[in-house]
Amino acid sequence: MPAIQEKEMVNDVLSMVKSNLTTYATAISESANPQLRQTLQQIRNSDEQFQYQLYQIAEQKGFYKPAAPANPQDIQTVQSQLG
Repeated sequence: MPAIQEKEMVNDVLSMVKSNLTTYATAISESANPQLRQTLQQIRNSDEQFQYQLYQIAEQKGFYKPAAPANPQDIQTVQSQLG
């Protein structure tokens, strides 16, 4: 399989899981049933682990480049604005 197709597939799955995580968070926060909440939390946790593992693979293959870390001065500026 050509790398571009693999890259697109990985990015599509990462995007789908990210969307699912948002949906789970909403469903969890709106659920009054303790068993349903627990089940949704377990599914969300599993998806978060899967997403991170897939992200690591994507990064190793060069499919994903994380943003450069913020410099300490920018972090301090944001912290002072929020604090």
